[in-house]
Amino acid sequence: MTKPKLLIVEDDEGLCSQYRWSFPAYDLLFAHARPQALAIAQKEQPPVAIMDLGLPPDPDGVSEGFATLETIARVSPDTKVVVATSHGDRTHALRAVSNGAYDFCEKPADIDLLQSVVARALRLHDLESENRRLLTAPTGSPIKQIVTASDAMLKVTRTVEKLATANVSVLLLGESGTGKEALARALHELGPRARQPFVAINCGAIPENLLESELFGYERGAFTGAVKQTIGRIEAANHGTLFLDEVGDLPYPLQVKLLRFLQEQVIERVGGRQTIPVDVRVVSATNQTLDDQVNQGRFRSDLFYRLNSVTVRIPPLRERAGDPALLARFFLSRFNQEFGRAIRGFTDGAVAAIAAHSWPGNVRELENRVKRAVVMSETRMIDAADLELAEPTREETDLDLRAARLRAEREVLQKAIARSNGRLAGAAKLLGISRPTLYALLDAHGLSADSGQVVGEPDSSSSRAGAARSGAPIANMD
Repeated sequence: MTKPKLLIVEDDEGLCSQYRWSFPAYDLLFAHARPQALAIAQKEQPPVAIMDLGLPPDPDGVSEGFATLETIARVSPDTKVVVATSHGDRTHALRAVSNGAYDFCEKPADIDLLQSVVARALRLHDLESENRRLLTAPTGSPIKQIVTASDAMLKVTRTVEKLATANVSVLLLGESGTGKEALARALHELGPRARQPFVAINCGAIPENLLESELFGYERGAFTGAVKQTIGRIEAANHGTLFLDEVGDLPYPLQVKLLRFLQEQVIERVGGRQTIPVDVRVVSATNQTLDDQVNQGRFRSDLFYRLNSVTVRIPPLRERAGDPALLARFFLSRFNQEFGRAIRGFTDGAVAAIAAHSWPGNVRELENRVKRAVVMSETRMIDAADLELAEPTREETDLDLRAARLRAEREVLQKAIARSNGRLAGAAKLLGISRPTLYALLDAHGLSADSGQVVGEPDSSSSRAGAARSGAPIANMD
C-alpha cells in the first residue's frame, strides 16, 4: 500500500534524522524553509505536516513560522499542520492553533505523543476526504442523472421510478432547468422500453410552420423542398418513448392532430393519406400552468387530460434545501476532470453565497456558474466572486466580539489616516503606535499604505492571520 505523505518543515538536521526513524510508516517530505514548504505542499498536497515555528531567516523568532503556516493553509487547505514550539511557549502554540494549525507539540518532542497526534490528524484528513467524496456522489437518488439529498426531490425520483414500469402518459411540471428531460429519460430507461428509441422534441424551439412535419413527417412533394419521404419524430420513436418538451407552446391547430394520435395511436404524414400505426409512450413537460391555458382557451382540455394521466411536480432548486451546495461540489468534481483543473473546493463565502442565491435558472444556472468558475479561477479555492455571486451579509457577525473589535480597529485606522491627510507618521502618532506597527495593521486589514482605502475586504480570520504574520498587536485579541 502507498504510504501516507508527511511533510516535515524543519531546519535542524538532527531533528530531521529523529523524524526519519520515528515515522517509518510515512513517506517523509522535508523542507527547511518557507519556499521549499510552499513548493512541496502545492505539489504533493500532504495530509499531515509537522512544522517548526522558528525557521530561517528568523530562526529565533516566529514570524517566518506563522508566514509558512498561512502559506500551507492557502495552497493546501486540507493539510493538518502540527506546530512544534519551544518548551513552555504555549502562547505561540495557541496562536498557531487559532490561525489554522491542527495541533501543537513542545520540543523536545515526546515521540509517542507526536506519533499519536499525527495518526489522529491523518484519520481526520481521511474522514474529511471521504465526506467530500460522499457529498459529490449521487447516492441518495435512485436515478443516476439526478443528484439530490432533498426529501422533496427524492420523493419525485421515487415516483418516477414507480411510473417507469407503467405504460401511462406522464406530465412533468417544473421551472426551466429543474431536470425535466433527465426525469423523462429516467422514465424511459427504467421501464420496459429502455432498449427502444428515446426521441425528444422541444415544441417551443421549432417554428410553427415546421413543427407539424417534424412531429409527423412528410411525403415526397408535400411542399416545396420535400424531395424525399421523411419520417417524423413520432414515427421515429415507435416502440419507444416520445418526450414533448414545453408542450404548452404547442400551436392550437396542431393540438387536434396530436390528440388523434394519442387516442388512436396512428399518424398520417404531411401530404400523405395512409394511416401509420405507432406504439409510443408519451412523456410531456412544461414550465407553464396548463390549467390556466385551458381556462383561457389556448390549450385543449381533452388533450390536457390525455397528456395528464399522471402529473409529477418538480420543485425548483431554491426549495431543495442543501441541494445547491451538493450540486456545486458534484459539478466541481466533474469539471475538474473535464478541464484538467485541480480546484480544491469552495470558500466559506462561496458556500454562503450559493445557499443564499435564489437560483432562478435552477440546476442549469448552477452548472453554468460552476463551469465558468472552474475555467476562470486563478486560485485553488472558488470564492463568491468566481461564481459572480455576492456574499450575503450575516447579522450574527455583529454579535461576535472578536469581529466587532476588528471592525472597530479598521474604522479607527481609516479615520486616523484621513485626519492626518494620508501622512503615516501623523496617523501613527494619533494612534499612539510606531510606523512599522501601523504598516502591519494596514496590511492585516487590506488597506493601502498611502491612502487608507480598501484594497480587499478580508474576513475576520484573514485579518487576524495577517496581523499575526506581521507581529501587530491585534494578535493579542486571540
